[in-house]
Amino acid sequence: MYKVGIDLGGTKIEGICLDEKSQIVERKRVPTNQQEGYGSILNSISVLVSDITKNISDYSIGICTPGAISKKTGMIKNSNTQCLIGMPLKGDLEKILGKKITMENDANCFAMAEATMGAAAGYSVVFGVIMGTGVGGGIIVDGKIHRGRTNIAGEWGHHTLHQNGNKCYCGKLGCVETYISGPALEKRWFEITGKKEPLTTIVQNLDGTAGKMWKKEFLDNFGVGLANVIDILDPDAIVLGGGISNIDFLYIDGRDSVYHKVFSDLVDTPILKNKLGDSAGVFGAALL
Repeated sequence: MYKVGIDLGGTKIEGICLDEKSQIVERKRVPTNQQEGYGSILNSISVLVSDITKNISDYSIGICTPGAISKKTGMIKNSNTQCLIGMPLKGDLEKILGKKITMENDANCFAMAEATMGAAAGYSVVFGVIMGTGVGGGIIVDGKIHRGRTNIAGEWGHHTLHQNGNKCYCGKLGCVETYISGPALEKRWFEITGKKEPLTTIVQNLDGTAGKMWKKEFLDNFGVGLANVIDILDPDAIVLGGGISNIDFLYIDGRDSVYHKVFSDLVDTPILKNKLGDSAGVFGAALL
């Protein structure tokens, strides 16, 4: 049987079809266009699945999405793609596609892919981090996703980093996501410098006073956030994913900031860069 994976991201939807040997048969990306609403996303996924399965008939479908399915309501919750919140995404897609699907949180799919075939292969307990449009995490224990009692295991992006801090879409104040997601980091740069610049430009201009201030704040928040995770989970490895994982200083300065804040006399948790790039999610979805 062929395996179809769909990665529903904040800015793009990627689809992949793998054969029985996990070789890529078809692969395609389309923009999410979340500003056009829930119905548009359903249509985009339907068209994408049709495009990548046009030459096959026997296939399974796994979909990864920001947020999680509520065990209470069956609806999407905790999604930074806010038009999905409160919607029966799994059920609607099953009706449209005419097939049963497996749906999982995007960070869980990322962590599964990296723990199975990526940077953390061979480690028993893996914490997979997504730092991009939002901040999320997934936990893999001995090759299996640990979802938790209510499907929120790994959601470090909504730990409170600063009490009474930045307002988050989730309704709380001071969430990790409001400090070290891509949009949050760009917003902070604008507050410091008055310049609206993309993150890729910002990280190339950190030599001045403003740059040093921005970087120190980023590293402090990154350090506290992941140190808290290590204190609770004590994983064998941490893998970074999402666009922010491409910032090289996170693997030296960032690692040191984390280590300095962990409650232990021995801190050697590997903080690894992903091997599968921004396609880890779609591979993880197919592996479901």
